[in-house]
Amino acid sequence: MADPSTPNGPGDRLRAPGGLHAFNRYEIKYLVPRAQVPQVRAELSARMQADANAGANGYGVWSLYYDTRRLRFYWEKIEGLRFRRKLRIRRYGEVGEAPEDTPVSVEIKQRVNRVTQKRRVMLPYRLARDLCDRRVRVEHPGADQAFVDEVLDLVHRLDLRPTAMTGYRREPYVGTGSDLGLRVTLDHRVRGRDRDFDLRAEAENRSIVPPHLAVMEVKANERAPYWVTDMAARCGLQVQRISKYCQSVEAFGKAPRSVFHVALDESADA
Repeated sequence: MADPSTPNGPGDRLRAPGGLHAFNRYEIKYLVPRAQVPQVRAELSARMQADANAGANGYGVWSLYYDTRRLRFYWEKIEGLRFRRKLRIRRYGEVGEAPEDTPVSVEIKQRVNRVTQKRRVMLPYRLARDLCDRRVRVEHPGADQAFVDEVLDLVHRLDLRPTAMTGYRREPYVGTGSDLGLRVTLDHRVRGRDRDFDLRAEAENRSIVPPHLAVMEVKANERAPYWVTDMAARCGLQVQRISKYCQSVEAFGKAPRSVFHVALDESADA
């Protein structure tokens, strides 16, 4: 499989060029035991198409999250505020050496009542770090400058700093026909770290979700189709308020484990 982080690789096709990309969706999450993944995969494959941009083995997703010293964004999620948000830099592909102009997305993901909104802009990695780490106003052809300035204001005003990383292998499916706009992903081997925040670093990571569980995310423009919730019910899956960012924060002891934390059971990793 081609490296999604390289020019013209699958990762580039996941990121349409241009300025600001915005998405408004409803999201539902489930935890899928390894033994049930084949059944879920078969049902998804029968009703949806595998995302052609992903390749045979899916693709890696690595995200660096920013928060305040007192973890404001973390607590907004835990307390279930109707309006909450997160700032992150995301890289698609495999970790390892990559040029400074590797494209990454700078994203503000926010929740307004039950709707998830994601706004993002693509920048070379060096400019994304200038913006979020060095707090420098950056400009880039095609980038939405108003959004870039909003990120800079947020970083300055809230004194945001790198807080936690997450990484996983994503297996994506897209809806067709009457399910157009539906997207379902299975995220495997969900890991994280609390240091070495370079998105290219081949640093040590550890599981932040039990290795025998995949995270299934259902994203729909309005509501999830009946067949999705029916499949989940038949498989005994229940909706989870899991956040990969919060899992990473709690796994490394930066905050007490919440009632939503999925405890690791290393013995289950066969």
